[in-house]
Amino acid sequence: MVAEQAAAHARKLARETEEAQRLIDAFVREATTRGIATQPLKARSYSGRAAYRTGLVGWYLPRDRSLGVDTAGLFYLLNAPGGLMSRIRGVTLTPTAPPLAVGRGARDGESMSLAELLERRLDAGDAWG
Repeated sequence: MVAEQAAAHARKLARETEEAQRLIDAFVREATTRGIATQPLKARSYSGRAAYRTGLVGWYLPRDRSLGVDTAGLFYLLNAPGGLMSRIRGVTLTPTAPPLAVGRGARDGESMSLAELLERRLDAGDAWG
């Protein structure tokens, strides 16, 4: 019973990730078609006080620059542990599976669907952030 529930949950997460990736792929195509400028994506320290080079280029999604998508359509959480070496060398981020709901579990009003966030980002064009 527990194994069946775990398998069903894993299948649901896989379907959600596939759908979220389709949304991101469409976003990258549309942002490119519209000529929305890419920029170097920086990661912030967990405290939020420092920013680090990542070597990634793409688009920030929310205005707080906590999430980004690179030009290959990979989704990133733009935070990293800090430290002097991170300031000097930058940080290497690993892409993560995109969620269908961004900010799930956050305070009221801070979560929204990925589709809505991507649409807002496209509508804002180069005036974002």
